[in-house]
Amino acid sequence: QVRLVESGGGSVQAGGSLRLSCVASGLPFNSRCMAWFRQAPGKEREGVAALSPSSSRIIYSDSVTGHFIISRDNAKNSVYLQMNSLKPEDTAVYYCAAHTCYGRWDALRKEDYPFWGQGTQVTVSN
Repeated sequence: QVRLVESGGGSVQAGGSLRLSCVASGLPFNSRCMAWFRQAPGKEREGVAALSPSSSRIIYSDSVTGHFIISRDNAKNSVYLQMNSLKPEDTAVYYCAAHTCYGRWDALRKEDYPFWGQGTQVTVSN
């Protein structure tokens, strides 16, 4: 059974930083493409960042390029999202997702990702 568990969310003031973590189990983590998505109230779930198993290919959405960093530690079955210079518009539930890497995992489309965590809330205030 695949399980993805996110942690690290919370409340922070604008300009602050948070680091999200996701621990995976029940899948061959070191051969899976991993991604972070987010969903703000009343909005569609959107892709934020994704990376290949060896981290040789990393993708960011335009909205977070330059202030979020995705990384992974295959020895710990973990993927991370370092979020810097946070803005109120970054407020959302953040989800970790896993992909087999066959097909367009780098298009950051939620429909392409079969495995999801339960999400962690990030709230950024002025």
